[in-house]
Amino acid sequence: MNGKMRALVKHHRAFGAELREVPIPTIGPDEVLIQVKCVTMCGTDVHIYTWDDWASSRVNPPYVFGHEFSGVVVEVGEKVTSLKPGDRVSAETHIVCGVCPPCRRGEAHVCLNTEIIGVDRDGCFAEYVAMPERNLWKVDDDRPFEIASIMEPMGNAVHTTLSGPVVGKKVAVIGCGPIGLMAVSVAKAAGAAAVIALDVNDFRLDLAERMGATHLIHSGRVDPVEEVFSLTEREGVDVVLEMSGHPTAIQQGFRMLTGGGRMSMLGLPTRPVELDITQDIVFKGVTVHGITGRRMFETWEQTDGLLKSGKVDLNPLITHRFPLEEYEKAFDLMMSGNCGKVVLYP
Repeated sequence: MNGKMRALVKHHRAFGAELREVPIPTIGPDEVLIQVKCVTMCGTDVHIYTWDDWASSRVNPPYVFGHEFSGVVVEVGEKVTSLKPGDRVSAETHIVCGVCPPCRRGEAHVCLNTEIIGVDRDGCFAEYVAMPERNLWKVDDDRPFEIASIMEPMGNAVHTTLSGPVVGKKVAVIGCGPIGLMAVSVAKAAGAAAVIALDVNDFRLDLAERMGATHLIHSGRVDPVEEVFSLTEREGVDVVLEMSGHPTAIQQGFRMLTGGGRMSMLGLPTRPVELDITQDIVFKGVTVHGITGRRMFETWEQTDGLLKSGKVDLNPLITHRFPLEEYEKAFDLMMSGNCGKVVLYP
């Protein structure tokens, strides 16, 4: 398909972005062209938009950013066999090599040569996006495009939550951004005995309750570790899902874990974090699991199954919608923290 399209471009190495006309992507023989129906915004997009230290060290403008989307296939390459025009799709945004040691042993989510759309190559804040066939997940026609778009970040929540046993466990979710909120719902659906949500934002704690949290803790008003112990008969929680990346919250998370507990960490600290490894990890026999991306494609099957089961409802998570041209309002809202998932429509 030839022609031009509207796209949100990270146009220079500074704060902001610019709506431009750019060429519609061309596809290779094993690629698919998708008409983007909606995109959902992620914290990574905010890092790029505000041009923080991480963004300045990682991305190379000008390019189209954004990585969470859903849409309709409009064109397929000559080697594509599993998709056809008209199919509705979501996408695994990590493009992997398939030949490095992790990929060969079935650990493609930690591929040594990963490229992420909207970070390392052009993304989906646009009317069209090109993707490899193997990265696309076909979705049912009755699944709303907004929910299909959220499958990618939901996969982070599923991977983090289900990286160890959950049934009958007491689970703490630290950080109630959108992925943390989805982790609340996944833990509840997976049979957790209690799901304790911790944050410093009242708006997001209210959302956590709607997503299934059994207890809410505002970490700025009470001692969260003491509060967790009071809720668990002084035993602590079995599982901590660390979604905030805040150094203090990470330290508190290790302290609130019971002996033999699990700490699964998705949040990304922006600086080194000091830990009492002797008391909070070694002597407690804690398992620490770093989480990145989604297991390809085991996590996608779990995510799809949870949505089909009806046990996870993502609708309360979607709090705001904007046309693409109102991206500045959307980013201002994201930076305020007073939102769930924000949707843009190209």
